[in-house]
Amino acid sequence: MAIIDFVKWNASPGQLVWKYQLSNSEELSTWTQLVVSESQEAFVVRDGVYDGPFGVGRHTLSTENLPILRTLIGLPFGGKSPFTAEVWFVNKIVNLDVRWGTPDPIQLQDPRFQIMVPVRTFGQYGLRVVDSKRFLLKLVGTQTDLSVNALTEYFRGAFITKIKTHVANAILANQRSVLEITTELENISLHLKKALESDVIDFGVELSQFNVHSINVPEDDPAVKTLKSALAKRAEMGIVGFDYQQERTFDVLQAAASNEGNAGGVIGAGLGLGMGAAIGGSLGSTMGELSQAVRQPVQNIDSSATSERAASNRSEVNRSSVLTVDKVKLLKELAELKSQGVLSESEFEQEKRKILDA
Repeated sequence: MAIIDFVKWNASPGQLVWKYQLSNSEELSTWTQLVVSESQEAFVVRDGVYDGPFGVGRHTLSTENLPILRTLIGLPFGGKSPFTAEVWFVNKIVNLDVRWGTPDPIQLQDPRFQIMVPVRTFGQYGLRVVDSKRFLLKLVGTQTDLSVNALTEYFRGAFITKIKTHVANAILANQRSVLEITTELENISLHLKKALESDVIDFGVELSQFNVHSINVPEDDPAVKTLKSALAKRAEMGIVGFDYQQERTFDVLQAAASNEGNAGGVIGAGLGLGMGAAIGGSLGSTMGELSQAVRQPVQNIDSSATSERAASNRSEVNRSSVLTVDKVKLLKELAELKSQGVLSESEFEQEKRKILDA
């Protein structure tokens, strides 16, 4: 039976836990030297009982530091008492390069624009073993080693669920658009660290740090394109100097002005006056009055003369400084009288000039 003289860590830096393997023909003894490096702790395990931890330095395994051997009585073997046991090493160095990310987007409604958008988030965290014995008992079991990747995979399910919930709640609570939440990354990181600490501390592990690097949306998603288009449009209107309601009124009047008939011609002339006066407040009031006039029904008018009358109306109205609702109504009634044969072409033109010049 061979006696092992030295036992020390012989695993890669990426391992958190490593078990020193003894062959069937090897044993430890009360003279075996246990070497523990910086940032490590070691345990000697016999019959399910853990002795340790052994900190940094060189330790001679004996009945003085191994209570599990004090009841062993055997024949002397050249001053050495052989025994069978396991030696476990725990790497307590901080691992700061554990990356995480949501495997699928979080579907939520943008609190500002009320559009359903897919939200992704990713970041980085660090793990450190603070209670080696608890860590071995609860996580390692009968395994011979445990890597950082295996540990993070173990916590992944609980982490991702809480991360998704917290990020969604943070966006809704702040009432900010998904595209504007980047300014809250530091606060979200701090709150998530506190929320996740309880999931790891029971296993003898702590989160040395937790960072959310990005909360973003897929650029090619249709909902995201709609949202970004809306933001760009809002910025454009802010630069020009009028709001969404005014822009919609302008669109409606443009459509009305393009229609055939006297009403379309009058509205076209009104638009010209409104745009010439100003794009600000005067545009809003002028177009508001015109939009009321557009909503009134227009009787059937002789289509053969419509284009000529519309062009004439525009040129005449452009000479006027103000086009009021009353004038629009009078012009409309005048056009109806002409279409019914009550007024001749010359009489219509004469009365129209009187209305516009008043």
